[in-house]
Amino acid sequence: MLELVNISVEVAGESDKKDILKNVNLTIGDTEFVAITGPNGGGKSTLAKVIIGIIEPTSGQILFDGRDITGLSISERAKLGIGFAFQQPVRFKGIKVKDLITLAAGEKISTVRACEYLSEVGLCARDYIDREVNASLSGGELKRIEIATILARKTKMSVFDEPEAGIDLWSFNNLIRVFEKMHKEINGSIVIISHQERILNIADRIIVLADGKIVDEGEKNAILPGLLANSEMSCKYYNNKDTADMSI
Repeated sequence: MLELVNISVEVAGESDKKDILKNVNLTIGDTEFVAITGPNGGGKSTLAKVIIGIIEPTSGQILFDGRDITGLSISERAKLGIGFAFQQPVRFKGIKVKDLITLAAGEKISTVRACEYLSEVGLCARDYIDREVNASLSGGELKRIEIATILARKTKMSVFDEPEAGIDLWSFNNLIRVFEKMHKEINGSIVIISHQERILNIADRIIVLADGKIVDEGEKNAILPGLLANSEMSCKYYNNKDTADMSI
């Protein structure tokens, strides 16, 4: 279980300090799927980076399975079972997909097992297992390979920052299926930062973050209708063959 207690993040502005997060309190259960949404600039990505250790809070406490991890680094948190998928996945020139999955697993695994992880995220293993994790891969391919590494790590908590960003509709539809499968089969929690209705709709709980504060939270059936109806939080849905659909 993850607990954020009075988390605040303050950064230096041009003339004074700016509050990015303001006394955020949040608890995420062991097998819960939580979607965090809200207007741009509201602090969502900052919150994700606080959870995984990229940003240290100005004040407050972070507890994971009852342990205070506030001062731990991203690598130390990773060893405890917290995984993170970047909005723009990292490319590793010279490293093959199989090597990356093996590194994520933390142990020597067979080619067959590595291929199974790729198959789970909808990639034909024989086409990818020996490819380099470089610019030859599309955004959608990189995101699914990154998710395969998280599956291989068997993380207790998986955090995704806008996984739909920069990918086409076909890849997005596959990501939705991957997240649904992860939620059903892994014994861990999932946190996704997203504006996408289809992602919000498969979550157990939705957190709305605006101006650095949690302004609403609850089960998706209670929160999502209000989000879609609120003209300040939503826009007209679009369905474009080149982009992931149904953004709010």
